[in-house]
Amino acid sequence: MSSIFTKIIAGEIPSYKVYEDKHTYAFLDIHPIQKGHTLVIPKVEVDHLLDVPEPYYSACFTTAKIVGNILQQSLNPQRIGMKVIGFDVPHAHIHMVPMYNQADMYTQPADTVDHEALAAVHAEILAHINTLDK
Repeated sequence: MSSIFTKIIAGEIPSYKVYEDKHTYAFLDIHPIQKGHTLVIPKVEVDHLLDVPEPYYSACFTTAKIVGNILQQSLNPQRIGMKVIGFDVPHAHIHMVPMYNQADMYTQPADTVDHEALAAVHAEILAHINTLDK
């Protein structure tokens, strides 16, 4: 059975995509701990990050840097936090979290999905990306 992330990559489940390349996919977490909380995942379904094969493993960290820069430039936080937890979905993923103070990294995730808020921050991020492309 495919993980929810594999279904997102395949387009079977909608997502708020921030970035995609040959080896990775990045999208907004639907239960964010901060505005703009984004997940970076490899396009191969592997449970543990350390088991992700090359070139997917390296690509995840390259994408994390790209996404971090996108979040930094579009949302202007003081820092971009990164963490790997891996208990909630059996598909390796990196959390990219805009932070305005150190406590922001430890906020509890939203209990409900606020599609209006997600769509708004997604539009804000995409608008910034589109200005970079011009």
